[in-house]
Amino acid sequence: MNEHRKKILEMLAAGKISTVEAEQLLNALDKETPAALPAGTAEPGSKPKPKYLRVVVVDHEDGGDPVQVNIRVPMQLLRAGVKLANLIPRQARAQVNEALRERGVDVDLNQLKAENLEELVDQLEELTVDVEDKDKTKVRVFCE
Repeated sequence: MNEHRKKILEMLAAGKISTVEAEQLLNALDKETPAALPAGTAEPGSKPKPKYLRVVVVDHEDGGDPVQVNIRVPMQLLRAGVKLANLIPRQARAQVNEALRERGVDVDLNQLKAENLEELVDQLEELTVDVEDKDKTKVRVFCE
C-alpha cells in the first residue's frame, strides 16, 4: 500500500474525512497511478526492491596479487532458507541450535519466521557496510 492510500485511510479512521470523501480521493489516486505494475517492480518514484545481498572482500597481500571474494546471494534464497528452517521439527530445532552454537553461529531457529524476514529484507534495502583496516583489507556488504 502506498503512502497516499495509507494517509487517506488514516484520515478516514480518525474521522477527519467522510467515507464518500475517502472514496473520491482513492479514485483520484487510481486515475493517477498505472493500474498494475509488473511483478518485482516498485511504485513509480521509489527505488526498486533489491534482488541480491552482495558481499565483496578485497585483501591486498604483501608483494602479491590482491585476493578477491565476491558473493551475491539472491534475496529469494534467504526467503527459501527461512521456509526450509521452519520445516525442521520443533524437537530437532534445539539440537540444530546447539550444533550451530558450537560452531560459533548463535541463531535460534525458533525465532526465524517469514514475516520477520520480510521486515529484515525491507531494512536491508538501505544497508551499506564498508570496512577498511590497516592491512588494506576492504569489506563491503550492500543490496542491489
